[in-house]
Parts: sequence; C-alpha cells; structure tokens
Amino acid sequence: MLAPLSVEEERQLYPVIEKGRRASTLLSSGAVHDQVERRRLLRERQDGQEAESLLLRATCGLVRTRVNERGYRFGNEDLEAAGVEGLVNALHRFDPSKGARFSTYANYWIMKLVNLSIQQQLGLSDTEMRRILSFQKLERSNPDKKLTKREVALALGISQAKATEVIQMSRDLNARRYEVADFDNLPEPNQSVETGDAPSWVIDELRRLCGRDFDAFWQFTFRTMSIDEIAKSHGITRQAMSKRLERCRRAVIESPEAKRLQTWLDHQ
Repeated sequence: MLAPLSVEEERQLYPVIEKGRRASTLLSSGAVHDQVERRRLLRERQDGQEAESLLLRATCGLVRTRVNERGYRFGNEDLEAAGVEGLVNALHRFDPSKGARFSTYANYWIMKLVNLSIQQQLGLSDTEMRRILSFQKLERSNPDKKLTKREVALALGISQAKATEVIQMSRDLNARRYEVADFDNLPEPNQSVETGDAPSWVIDELRRLCGRDFDAFWQFTFRTMSIDEIAKSHGITRQAMSKRLERCRRAVIESPEAKRLQTWLDHQ
C-alpha cells in the first residue's frame, strides 16, 4: 500500500494505462508479426500494467476506510477481499476520458461490495441494510446532534419501533470500531491506523512539510510498513530513518496547519 497520489500524479498514469491496454489488445489478436513492433507493444503493455499496479496500491487506502467506516477492523478477511475486488472491478471499468478521478470512481465499487459483504455476514435483508446506511448518513449530516427516535423515524419514513431497531443495529455495527491512536503516541505496526481517503490539502501540506520523506512519513504514521521495512526500502539504517521521521514529525507539529491536521487524523 502506498500513500495517495496527487491529482496530477494520478492523471499522468492514465495515458500510460490506456496505451498499455491498446498494446495488450493488439498482442492478444496475434496480428502483429513484426518483431520490432512486437517488442514495442510488449514494453507498452508492461508500462501499462505497472501504472495500473501503482494506481491500485495508491488507492488501496480507500478499502481500509470503507471497511472501518462500517464498523470493522481492516483485518476482516471477507470485507478486505470484497473491497479489493471492488477496487479491481473499478480499474477494469474505469474510463479516464470521462474526466472523473479514479479514486472517486473506485469509491462507488468498493462501497457497493463491502456493504454487500457486511449484509451477508450479518444476515441482514436488503431493506435493513438500506435503513442502516440511511441512518448512518443522517448521523454524519448531523454530527453535533443526538437524533431522537422520532426524528429518525420521520427522516427514514418508518415507524418509531422500526427506528429503534435501526438505531440498535447501527450501534451494534459501530461497537466493532476501535479507537484511533493519538498523533503523539503511535501504536505498534500490528495495530494499524486507518489512513482514509485523504483530501488534497492534507497530502499537499504533508508533501510540503516532509519533502522527499513524505512517503516514509505517511507509511510510518499510518502503519502500512514498519520503520525497519521503510529504512530497508530506502537503503539506509533504522537510526537514519528514525531521524528523518522525527524531523517530519516536528515539522508537522510546528506547522500553522498542525491543529487542522490533528482534527483530520482524529476523524480517521
């Protein structure tokens, strides 16, 4: 899993992916006999596959987010698999020429398959699942208000008795959540913090503050890799990487955007 790509970085991959797909189609057709042309197409196909892999790995945080939002740890294998399947489906169906970001398009497919997997795990009917999702959306739109049964019933168009059932089912789902770690007291690697689908200002600010160490700081902060793994991938010692990460941490804490960044982290 990689840190999210910026809009520009993501868009730079689209032409490479499209060219790779065209090359793959031509190679599969068996119509290319010229060896020079064939080698060119093979390179384009390989480049396209690598671009697709990069796009998937950089968008995989969305799967974590959607699984966590539904009240589960990311370690739930069924939901993990459902989310990744949605991500891959999105990649195969994605048309860059329509102007949408891949992460925006992928979000729909990830949510669809994660919700379906949860529904199957809990033995919920389609109606029950729709009501739970509607209630959770209602809660998100009223974050500072405790909704009454009557308000929920009116908003969902159901009786107060049904509203009580929906609220309880949603609470049971949310009870599976786990607390997000304090920014100054990060957990061990096996207690992974969910990164979320970071808004562009978060990524831009952290890139500005961390510079070349942005990826390392992101991976360590959200525990997608251990510090030893990060150090090894950069070809330096653990001590040297620790110093780099500490410089990044100080820069973030001393940034004018520190409070805003902390608020975003608290909501992941």
